[in-house]
Amino acid sequence: MKDPVIIEPYNEEWPAIFFELGKRIKEAIGDHAIRVDHIGSTAVPGLAAKPVIDVQISIRDINHFDLVKDGLETIGFRYIQDNPDRTKRYFREQPGMRRTHIHVREHGSWAEQFNLLFRDYLRTHEKEREEYADLKKKLSLIFRNQREQYVEGKTELIWNIMMKASKWSQEIGWKPDKADF
Repeated sequence: MKDPVIIEPYNEEWPAIFFELGKRIKEAIGDHAIRVDHIGSTAVPGLAAKPVIDVQISIRDINHFDLVKDGLETIGFRYIQDNPDRTKRYFREQPGMRRTHIHVREHGSWAEQFNLLFRDYLRTHEKEREEYADLKKKLSLIFRNQREQYVEGKTELIWNIMMKASKWSQEIGWKPDKADF
């Protein structure tokens, strides 16, 4: 059985958990990563979230990630080969480890930028952050044991937020901040 979808209030410890993990990742893969960033809801102060740390690793060429794969495996992460999203390579924790999703994406790709922009927009826009949190809480109650339906239920709002984020990015000349690692 899959883990139920549980949304928790923002936890002030999430950035510190990411920081320790980010250090381990950077030590394991070194300069093969152009960026290592905390993404997803746990990276947005004040946003309720599933207690899953999402990490995005940006590399030069997504088709040549063997050294990154080897490094991540040495610190306990397993490569999920059957991931249907071809814009990334996906890793998960081993049993007994803290729930972690690692997304390896090509630096400068649309998929990489999407996640950074979504995170940065929610960090600076309280109204949308609260709207997103409210929807996630509602969906987690309806689809507690149906993760795919929970994810699908967020799609329309995510795209509405991204339309606003796109306009905002143009108005301010957004580009990602310096990488976390």
